[in-house]
Amino acid sequence: MDNKKLDKIFRLLADEVEGVNGHWQFVLKDVKCICLTDELHNRMRIMAPIKEQNLMTPEEYEKCMEANFHSALDVKYAISSNVLMAVYMHPLKELGMDQLEDAMQQVYSAVKTYGTSYSSSNLYFPTDEDRRSSLN
Repeated sequence: MDNKKLDKIFRLLADEVEGVNGHWQFVLKDVKCICLTDELHNRMRIMAPIKEQNLMTPEEYEKCMEANFHSALDVKYAISSNVLMAVYMHPLKELGMDQLEDAMQQVYSAVKTYGTSYSSSNLYFPTDEDRRSSLN
């Protein structure tokens, strides 16, 4: 993968796309996303803002941290510049088309499920509470 291929794919899959190679803003359904790449260092990230950090409750913060381990899969909840984000990071060159499509969907899902299941797909790893419940 490289910036030229990313640009073509974003313009194919996203509803709206702005920006230039290495820095795009695009919309998936109703979620605004950003993609930043660094070809020199072989990195890319797709992210979407969710909520200002100061508006998060301690319970929401804890749910995000648990989700990072159990249900957010390849996307993580992270804070940057006092904004909670859903973020997918990957080496750029090794990224395939299927992985990119999946990454875009996972970022979208992590944003949309914030406050409920905090998940990026239907797959999740069981929590200790899930394991205890299954023993009863």
